[in-house]
Amino acid sequence: MIIVTPSAIHKLKALLMEHPEDQVVRISVKDLDDHRLAFGLTLEEADQPGDEIQVVEGLTVAIEKQSAPRMDGMIMDYREPEGFRFLHPATPDELTRQPSSLN
Repeated sequence: MIIVTPSAIHKLKALLMEHPEDQVVRISVKDLDDHRLAFGLTLEEADQPGDEIQVVEGLTVAIEKQSAPRMDGMIMDYREPEGFRFLHPATPDELTRQPSSLN
């Protein structure tokens, strides 16, 4: 399951208002090379066969069948001016780790 931040939900709902014929947010991920990924985000009229469907705050999010296992736990965020970002989930250790003091 993908985690969608409140800012991403807000932006996606605004985009859907501009495109009322396309009510499904579809996400895909592809390898660019051994170390980089490319994420696709499109608005579509309907989900595709095999898509993993998730409803988040009234948004229908469809994750491409081949991408679904790789998207599990990912965080989709939105920030101005950068736009949408996909973040790897933090491990519990990363969430509690504090930077060391230089003093």
